[in-house]
Amino acid sequence: MSAIAIKGWCPGALRPMQSGDGLVVRVRPFGGRLDATQIAGIADLAGRYGNGLIDVTSRANLQIRGVDEQGHRPLLDGLARLGLLDPDQATESRRNILVTPFWGDRDETQALAAELEETLADSTLDLPTKFGFAIDDGTSRVLAGDSADVRIERDRAGGLLVRADGATLGRSAARGEAVTMALALANWFIVSGGAKGGRGRMAAHVAAGATLPEALRGETEPAPVMAAARPGQYPQGVLVGIAFGQLPHTTLHQLSACGHALRMTPWRMVLSEGKREMPSAAELITEPFDPALRVIACSGAPRCREAHADTRALAAALAPRIAADTRLHVSGCAKGCAHSGAAAVTLVATRAGFDLVRDGSTRDEPILRGLSGADIVGDPSILVGGH
Repeated sequence: MSAIAIKGWCPGALRPMQSGDGLVVRVRPFGGRLDATQIAGIADLAGRYGNGLIDVTSRANLQIRGVDEQGHRPLLDGLARLGLLDPDQATESRRNILVTPFWGDRDETQALAAELEETLADSTLDLPTKFGFAIDDGTSRVLAGDSADVRIERDRAGGLLVRADGATLGRSAARGEAVTMALALANWFIVSGGAKGGRGRMAAHVAAGATLPEALRGETEPAPVMAAARPGQYPQGVLVGIAFGQLPHTTLHQLSACGHALRMTPWRMVLSEGKREMPSAAELITEPFDPALRVIACSGAPRCREAHADTRALAAALAPRIAADTRLHVSGCAKGCAHSGAAAVTLVATRAGFDLVRDGSTRDEPILRGLSGADIVGDPSILVGGH
């Protein structure tokens, strides 16, 4: 695979990342939720200071694309007026929190999220920028397969527990100690050497043999994992997918016009809170088994400077041609920004064409190299071992 520049950090609002279409400015909603005013405001800012395209990320954030250097400052001012800006880069980089979208008004999810955000803001922990937390405290877990290093969950009896990612069991926690215990786990990760190099992750640290201290070591089994969420109606509202994780600001405006808040997810879907009818727009996925749900694609060329191909066009062409039980990842380079894990089929763009990895990630050895997009679209059996 070709050499690439791995930055080892995620963009923020205060620390944007340069891409092929300009600066990428990441907006991290507080509590995993945006009210209607914030949604409309983000849409306005993306149209005014960006190129009008907005990403929905696997970290449950939004990214405004195509911002130039002159537009960055007024964009930040706009985000500050919407209550979406952290006081400084260090606070912003620590506030990586996934929140289950299936919370109710009477549960503790939003209170836990607010307490964790406040505690992280007051903390001096120097965490890797990809280090994150998950609040997955429903009767069943929905974030178990998503990226997080410290997890606040429920046990099978409904009690809270705190679990290090990679550990099978968690430590039971009273409501008033769950956030403190989560920060203690993060601190242990640092002092025990998990953050060496600045890019460490908890699961890898645990797998390498790091032993949790007795005070943080758990013996409690977490609640069962819920089946993968799909677009449709839920008690909390309607869940809709975003085709390949990107939509124009006009579609976000349409969602804001409904007057409903949005709850963000790491599945490139959003939950329109309290809404009872599925919205309609070309970029929205409303059918539970839409083929596009089986395909993950990064921004690709020309939007990303590292990408060697237009990943979105190939993903759209292949989506209806792959089997219902196959998950396809199309990556513009070997970084795998859109999906860091394994997929049944991974296509990695290089200068020489696409490399094909089966049952692996962009970092694994391909079984075929140098395929053209036309080759793959013309003969999709290549993806499932027909050659």
